[in-house]
Amino acid sequence: MPLIKLNMYRITTSIFLFTVTILVMQPANAQRILNYNEYIKNVREKNIEYIVEKYNVSIAEANAQAAKVIPDPEFSVSYEDYQDWDLRMGRGYAAELGYTLELGGKRRARMAVAKSEQQMTEALVEDFFRNLRADATLCYLEALMQKQLMDLAFSSYQSMKDLSRADSLRYAIGEIAEVDAMQSRLEATTMMTAYLQAKLEYKNMLSDLVVFEGGTATIDSLAGSLPLVIRTYQLLQLIDLAQDNRADLKAAIRNRELSAANLRLAKADRAIDLGLNIGFALNKENQEIAAGGEKEQFKTYSAGVTIPLKFSNLNKGELRAAKYTQQQADSQYDAVLLQIRKEVEQCYNSYISACWQAELYQKLTLTDAATILEKKKYSYIHGETSLLEVLDAQRTANEVYQSYYETLYNANASLVELYRVVGIWDVAF
Repeated sequence: MPLIKLNMYRITTSIFLFTVTILVMQPANAQRILNYNEYIKNVREKNIEYIVEKYNVSIAEANAQAAKVIPDPEFSVSYEDYQDWDLRMGRGYAAELGYTLELGGKRRARMAVAKSEQQMTEALVEDFFRNLRADATLCYLEALMQKQLMDLAFSSYQSMKDLSRADSLRYAIGEIAEVDAMQSRLEATTMMTAYLQAKLEYKNMLSDLVVFEGGTATIDSLAGSLPLVIRTYQLLQLIDLAQDNRADLKAAIRNRELSAANLRLAKADRAIDLGLNIGFALNKENQEIAAGGEKEQFKTYSAGVTIPLKFSNLNKGELRAAKYTQQQADSQYDAVLLQIRKEVEQCYNSYISACWQAELYQKLTLTDAATILEKKKYSYIHGETSLLEVLDAQRTANEVYQSYYETLYNANASLVELYRVVGIWDVAF
């Protein structure tokens, strides 16, 4: 009996170890670490608002197709029964085919208006994506900045936690006072709270990115960190590029063309439309009129032209409105040109200034802050300085790094805004 129990124990133990081995060998759920290229591709293909906007292009194409339609002919059939049995006028049948002939190039003008509307819609959708891509990129950059702020908070917490442990040992052997050990432990707890808050904000930023992606899979983290991208451009060259590439300027040009097409359509609508018709009538059983009282059939053929009297042309309100709309479109085009020049110049200046600030941080400020902090820690460990000086140096270093990350974000954001206003795209993070 004991032998059986021993064998059962060995079997149970073997099964337990086998199960644990299988569980350990099973791969953990793969985390989704997103990079910028994948992210912006998803924005282009899956963003809900952009998908909705692209339907406007399909609608405009359908409207352009519908504008090619020509008036339908009209066919009418009638039956007559005079119901006078004394005169015996009999019954009659008639058929008529009519068609409205549009003059003044109305159909051609309608097609031109629909084509201009389609082209303007395409330019507006292109401009929508230009802004969407820039907004999505700014959100991605902000998430990268928040990631680095979270890492900074975690690094500060780890450093203070190590210092707190060392202070506990030093207090135990009587090297420092209890209040210093308590102070360092309190600071470690405070920094842990700051880290948890930064982590929460980072997760919230990742949720914003998911919305830009069109609600795809959850993002666990982002790849890489904020770079400092230095590009050299000439301001006048950028202004010329903006005037060639800006989608909203293309939309303004299409709006001018649309206004001109609407004016031509308004003029064409003032032309008359001719109504053409041909008919055939048959009158049966007219015995009274026929000689000898015999039944006889009468056939009638007809053709006619209907000419409308265009008294409405005396009212020129619609034509004047179309002219004013065309003049307004011309002024809007000039306004867009001025706006583009101003935006390019301001974004260019912002980018240059942000790059200078970021380079200054990299060359001097970051190194100084890190060096001061390390020396303060060394002096504190050797009893040459107080804990308050270490904490002050830690806070100063954190503020410097936070300012650097914000400046780095501003430099990248300024570059994105510059690309937005110029209408080009050469972004890679």
